[in-house]
Amino acid sequence: MIDNLDSALWLVLIFLAFTAPARALVIIPVWDATITDDPNAATIERTINMAIQFYEARFAVPITVSIQYQEMSSGLGESQYEYVNIPYSQFLAALQNNATTSNASYALSHLPGGQNNPVNGDAFINVHAANLQALGLTQYSSGLPGGIAGRVLLNTSIMNLSRTNIDPAKYDLLSVAEHETDEVLALESALNNLANSDDPFPQDLFRYASDGSRTFTASGDDAYFSLDGTNLLVQFNQRANGDYGDWWSVGPHIPRVQDAFATLGATPNPNIELIALDVVGYQLIPPPRPGIVQIALSGSNLTLSATNGLSTGVYYLLASTNLALPLNQWSSVATNALSANGDFTFTATNAVKSQAACQFYVLQLQ
Repeated sequence: MIDNLDSALWLVLIFLAFTAPARALVIIPVWDATITDDPNAATIERTINMAIQFYEARFAVPITVSIQYQEMSSGLGESQYEYVNIPYSQFLAALQNNATTSNASYALSHLPGGQNNPVNGDAFINVHAANLQALGLTQYSSGLPGGIAGRVLLNTSIMNLSRTNIDPAKYDLLSVAEHETDEVLALESALNNLANSDDPFPQDLFRYASDGSRTFTASGDDAYFSLDGTNLLVQFNQRANGDYGDWWSVGPHIPRVQDAFATLGATPNPNIELIALDVVGYQLIPPPRPGIVQIALSGSNLTLSATNGLSTGVYYLLASTNLALPLNQWSSVATNALSANGDFTFTATNAVKSQAACQFYVLQLQ
């Protein structure tokens, strides 16, 4: 039995000491002069680097890709990249060789073999340059001129450049940068580009109607991202003024990074988007677990230093005097939103209860 506060804190220190998973994906940002010459360049670059660090911490595919980031004066965000039309059978074989996660293995179990893709029955599929690199098919493309995998354009004039001060009448730079980066890496539907090619992109392999049948049409409003046709993870956008590879986002909805139409003032983080990248070859890994490395008391205030923080992660410090309680019954005594991977610090004001025989603390990632 623990009968003093110092011992309780020491228990948590040991219990939460985890090792961060190895990181393999590397994204090198190439800053265009439109960003470096911007008076807010430091803030813009810091926010985009937060997005990059998040992806580097969550994907294990051992590749390095360069992405150029630049500003534009209209619209909200845009992505540019090269894609190549390759034999479906070769793509499928590479996907099978690269399937290291449960999501990827499960998704593959619902993809038929053979020479022809299951979307339109053709023998070919379109694949982004970065996705080809992730699958080891580097003989097909080196990306755009200059050796970049793609380009992300951002209208920063209508965006909140950080999440420190949020103007509800502006859009979130972090999530827009993530949205366009997702598209450089892989996410797109051929329904956007039928005039040039009717062959699907990898994301189209996971496009189902609500009855479980495959769908490859811009008509109607019945298309979902799903690994098996049964568990419908999110609805695809079917409106012509939006991207058919994005999520449905008209009317009441949960704002997501890959929404076709962004929500003013919202700050979504990648979720289902991670699964979409995982099943096309990027090898999703669990987030690094935070570990408490130092605890200091000052009166009733508790300062806690930790490691393995995840960029864009929101961490909660939970407290309880009863270690046996389920975590959803612990009290939240402090919150910290991180701007970079690595070490971080919490200060929980008036978190220490002098009348308690012992107290326990745990970190929880949102």
